[in-house]
Amino acid sequence: MSKPLITAIAAACALAVPALGQAREVTIATQLKNYGGDGAYLAVYLTDAKGAYAGTLWVAGGKAKYYKHLADWSRLSAGDAKRLNGVTGASVGAGRTLRVTADLADALIDAGYEIRIDAAVEDMRDSPSEVRLPLTAAGAGKAQAGKQYIQSASFQLK
Repeated sequence: MSKPLITAIAAACALAVPALGQAREVTIATQLKNYGGDGAYLAVYLTDAKGAYAGTLWVAGGKAKYYKHLADWSRLSAGDAKRLNGVTGASVGAGRTLRVTADLADALIDAGYEIRIDAAVEDMRDSPSEVRLPLTAAGAGKAQAGKQYIQSASFQLK
């Protein structure tokens, strides 16, 4: 088997709610700054301990032609043909909050995975990997500031 195929299979297994294993509900809240521009496109995705793409949790923004501006997510997820299946919605306005909920395998928590959020706004600079949240039990509920468009991002575990 090729390495990309093995990685894709591992990511699919890790993100799916395992039939025999345990899963946790994770809710990610991303509060945008009042940056004075159009709605933001956001990609919320997971990477493993080595920084490799592990799966897309949500993409906010309706026009696929702009997804290339979510640079790190676009580059890392390029080989994932199903990266957008059921995980897209409208862009997020300045000052608004995006909440994303997903079921993640317990094995991902405290295993070096990160929740990453890329951001882009029309006619403004792109902000790849604007926020990187280590997926740890200790990190749950702790807000982290973004670099450009995101005021703060955090996640909760249930």
